[in-house]
Amino acid sequence: MSRPSLFPATFFLVALLLGISGCGASEPGTQTVSTAPAAGQPANPRVLIETSKGNITVELFPRNAPQSVGNFLNYAKSGFYDGLIFHRVIPGFMIQTGGMTPDMAEKPKNAPIQNEADNGLKNLRGTLAMARTGEPHSASSQFFINVADNAFLNHRGKSFEGWGYAVFGQVVDGMAVVDAIVAVPRGNRGPHGDVPIEPIVMKRVTLLPAAAQP
Repeated sequence: MSRPSLFPATFFLVALLLGISGCGASEPGTQTVSTAPAAGQPANPRVLIETSKGNITVELFPRNAPQSVGNFLNYAKSGFYDGLIFHRVIPGFMIQTGGMTPDMAEKPKNAPIQNEADNGLKNLRGTLAMARTGEPHSASSQFFINVADNAFLNHRGKSFEGWGYAVFGQVVDGMAVVDAIVAVPRGNRGPHGDVPIEPIVMKRVTLLPAAAQP
């Protein structure tokens, strides 16, 4: 079965689905690179994403992707993500959010960050990764959650085509919600495809207190 190909568009992870590949596992994949914090460092931060479909808890990996994690937390702490929608969902591939309002307007964002896809982390089912244009170092506010093992998104080299998409966290609770989101009916909204017909909103994105961390 052939796999999706990626083409750039303004702050969207755009896929032409020639076929769907990936795992059908119900649990997130396992990384071969350690995501544990460095010795003496606090536990990895966890963030609660409250959506209109239910709650998703994610663990972030600051040791592996410090710029991506810091960027994500800055947006979350400022309330930037609150009220934004999952504007692109593709079964067998991913769900994307972090930039669009319910009327499909793109929210003004901060400057782009360095691509950290060379950190050894893979785009496995349940991982969070930064969305970007075709330019490797263009990621800003938008991110996606993989719903399959998407090896073709992984870093292959520091070329324009090979940079890949930077993984910076993983779902630790709520994959059933992620699967419910990717299964909703979708259609076109203007130039945008694979948009949920009924908006799925991130009501609130908050850093969990240290006491709530394992």
